[in-house]
Amino acid sequence: MESKVRNSNIELFRILSMICIIAHHYVVNSGLTKMMNESPLSVNSIFLTFFGGGGKIGINCFVLITGYYMCTSDISLKKFLKLFLEVEFYKIIIYSIFVVTGYIDFTVTGCIKYIFPITGIRTGFTFSYLAFYLLIPFVNKLIHNITKKEHISLLGILLFVYSVMPSLKMVTFSLDYVIWFIIIYLVASYIRLYPAPIYENKGFWTLAMGGTVMLSYLSELVGLWIGVTKDNPSLRYFFVADSNKVLALIVAVSAFMFFKNLNLKYCKYINVAAASCFGILMIHANSDAMRQWLWGDLLRNTEQFDSKYLVLHAIGAVIGIFGICMLIDIIRVKLLEKPFFRLYDRYIVKEQVNAKEENR
Repeated sequence: MESKVRNSNIELFRILSMICIIAHHYVVNSGLTKMMNESPLSVNSIFLTFFGGGGKIGINCFVLITGYYMCTSDISLKKFLKLFLEVEFYKIIIYSIFVVTGYIDFTVTGCIKYIFPITGIRTGFTFSYLAFYLLIPFVNKLIHNITKKEHISLLGILLFVYSVMPSLKMVTFSLDYVIWFIIIYLVASYIRLYPAPIYENKGFWTLAMGGTVMLSYLSELVGLWIGVTKDNPSLRYFFVADSNKVLALIVAVSAFMFFKNLNLKYCKYINVAAASCFGILMIHANSDAMRQWLWGDLLRNTEQFDSKYLVLHAIGAVIGIFGICMLIDIIRVKLLEKPFFRLYDRYIVKEQVNAKEENR
């Protein structure tokens, strides 16, 4: 969200995180999981298990990036407006297109649900992220007014309660994304605020990322094997099924540290693509109607389950969705967002500055 130019290493990480999220949606939002549960040990089922297993890890990665950048920045009304208006633009436009084309029927309650899905704030990513974003100034005040020892102690308590205990099934737990995003933010801010030699050890983080990614794949196979023996193949994602699982967290942190240390300078194309990642999420995961139209009617994922071209279809679908949604978001920014905020800077910000000068 910062205006200054960023190196492209973390921006590349943002792109790959979004690709993992799209791949996850390819599997879990399309009806494929039902077919995978019916034929859990088929080659295509195992491929899809691996292909769609990184979604929750991708969410952690996305929030880690936010925390790393925003813990030393200020949240302005303009930054929040950009985020909020982007969300509402895609909600309204996509809902309107579905209504006008007759894909869904218009109802007052349906309109309110699609445009303002407040009921989804606990586990729904979009509005949880907005709520979390509003809390960043208060979290920043906290982290800048506690000691390093207090910061790590706070993290230790929160991670034990919200990650370790649920991962070991020590407690009955229902994940709240807002709280979890704050915890991830605290992890990223600790990395940013308290540098250590180990953070810069490229070899260590290369091994850590490679090892934890392989461990996550192994966990999916183990979960699948346990699930088959217990007649519950959905256990394939048990160890990475939620963002707060320990394995989902350590994979995300290891990958983040690896990309943070990449010697990759500014690349315009990477940064432009990365800037559209949130928009890509807002488009392809917009609503239940979008999921049904995209994965069910347009791409017909379930029809590919027994196809020898499943791998090509899956990879092509993910790349295609990323590219098309990116172009749509670039057009939105150029035609709507930039002109709107030029007016905002000219009139709103100018008036605020004048008012401050008059009050002096």
